[in-house]
Amino acid sequence: MNEPCAQAWGAELEGETMEHRTDAPKVIPIEERGYAHPESLVSTEWVAAHLDDPKVRLVESDEDVLLYEIGHIPGAVKIDWVADLNDPVTRDYIDAARFEKLLRSLGIDEDTTIVFYGDNNNWWAAYAFWVFRLFGVKNLKLMDGGRARWEQEGRPMTTEVPSYPEGNIRIVGRDDEAIRAFRDDVFAHIAARKPLVDVRSPEEYRGERLHMPAYPNEGALRGGHIPGARNVPWARAVDPETHTFLPADKLRAIYEEEQGLRRDDDVVVYCRIGERSSHTWFVLTELLGFERVRNYDGSWTEWGNLVRAPIEK
Repeated sequence: MNEPCAQAWGAELEGETMEHRTDAPKVIPIEERGYAHPESLVSTEWVAAHLDDPKVRLVESDEDVLLYEIGHIPGAVKIDWVADLNDPVTRDYIDAARFEKLLRSLGIDEDTTIVFYGDNNNWWAAYAFWVFRLFGVKNLKLMDGGRARWEQEGRPMTTEVPSYPEGNIRIVGRDDEAIRAFRDDVFAHIAARKPLVDVRSPEEYRGERLHMPAYPNEGALRGGHIPGARNVPWARAVDPETHTFLPADKLRAIYEEEQGLRRDDDVVVYCRIGERSSHTWFVLTELLGFERVRNYDGSWTEWGNLVRAPIEK
């Protein structure tokens, strides 16, 4: 944790009033960035103004599953991407009944606006957004910049875990066709020469590593990438100084001009276990308005272990 963030957390935990920093790097307002669906993003200012709004539920989802306990935005609840969203036995997500029970336990109603945020530039927050969309939950948003931007601005954090009355949201099922791809879909995609985007690091793409640099080199028996996939690391979509998404013109320069993707393409994105690629899915779908983007959440942990699956390096 950097020193300003540690001081900010300490002040909040001691109950002191905090003023958010005005010297944080400035960002272009969301509505001025040219996104296809700007309503899918909210700013830290918007969140700060809605901390006491009963119709808004803040949901933190992090790679570091212990991060919430050491400090989170006041009123936020936690989604643990392992314990809460994944079935404990089958390699799949929980069913609709368990998902409904989870959301109701967090006080989420039919008309609740759900705002996700998290660490690593909203890496796992985008994953939670994508999983919620699989279950047909509509009123979803990401807090632009995630935890890093909130901390950068010196906004309040707390360790207090909120409790809400049981919600009334209804979940009728899960649609795995529209935005999710399975291995057979990927085989068909290869045969049809449709665009695949590998959002992992260049080292993983080239087969030099099985995981990101600085992470344990594990997860698959083989390295490389799916034949025909182009490599666009997920974090290129984020401004490293502010942790917010790049404006639409800069995103189009990456995905459309540099990579040749078209908004009417049938695109499949993948990474190692589907979390980084859900971030790129969000960029292509929500920010650039691509019409057909699916996340292959089996990703390289499945493909790199799959007998006779073709691999390029």
